Amino acid sequence: PKDTVEFKLNDLKLEVFYNRPTKKGREVFGALVPFNKVWRTGANEATTFETNKNLMIQGIFLPKGKYTLWTVPKDSTWNVMFNTKQYNWGVDEEMQPMWDPNHDLLEIDVPIEKIETTVEQFTIAFDNSTDDLKLTMAWDNTKIAVPLDVIKDQK
Repeated sequence: PKDTVEFKLNDLKLEVFYNRPTKKGREVFGALVPFNKVWRTGANEATTFETNKNLMIQGIFLPKGKYTLWTVPKDSTWNVMFNTKQYNWGVDEEMQPMWDPNHDLLEIDVPIEKIETTVEQFTIAFDNSTDDLKLTMAWDNTKIAVPLDVIKDQK
């Protein structure tokens, strides 16, 4: 199923569009989603991330705009890439990601967090519960959090 998750705070608006695969009793990371290979971060279409404000992500500038979101799950960290190219689908006929690394605007590593509960359906969310905005992704017993720092407009 397709889903869109939005985050609005004052004049900030963030949006992620993605498809939500389910676990269905399968081993997810390291099996269904192989380690050390680019993943379309969901199912079907490429996942998109849109921001109406400039952001800093681990000290790297991300200008406002729309990006595709790609990840490389590993056993203790995930590589997260924000890519400037819009793709009409997430994978090609051979089920290989359509991601083109030449369009990566930024690439970061974030640690994984093992969680007690099992997340049945892949879930992307925004967490601002501690006034420290994060883009989270969780599935099975794994969660990651990408720190998002909003650059204040110059007066």
